[in-house]
Amino acid sequence: MTTAIHTTMSAEEAADRLAIRELFDAYAHCADRRDATGQMALFTPDTRFLVYMDSRSEQPTQELHGRESLAPVFDDLNRYQATMHFNGQSTVVLDGDRATGESYTIAHHLYEADGQRTMMIAYIRYLDEFARQPGGSWLFAERKLMVDWTETRPSSP
Repeated sequence: MTTAIHTTMSAEEAADRLAIRELFDAYAHCADRRDATGQMALFTPDTRFLVYMDSRSEQPTQELHGRESLAPVFDDLNRYQATMHFNGQSTVVLDGDRATGESYTIAHHLYEADGQRTMMIAYIRYLDEFARQPGGSWLFAERKLMVDWTETRPSSP
């Protein structure tokens, strides 16, 4: 993916870029608020969602097809006492009613293991394909969750 620095941009392109950034952020917000229904609504009905627990692997750990198949994945976050997804940099390439992008997230997962409060931190990249919907909104058409590495440690209140 190439990096572009924009010196000028049409109002339509700026609106598209903002809408896609808001889509990234809505995904993280829904995850942290345990809003699986809201999170699923961010995807096209025929979406593909692939999870790579090791980003170096060529084969996904999990592959889901269709919006409804996402419910168990998003509901799985309920096993944590709390999560906080912090979105970092992202790149987006627009191509008419389609777009591709890569975004970075540091996801904190708080839980209790053997009586010890524990924090698992996942360093994630998302490789996305987006589709513009009638009315101009954008949804995830495909999302690849790439775990680059994780860190687990005790956590003090």
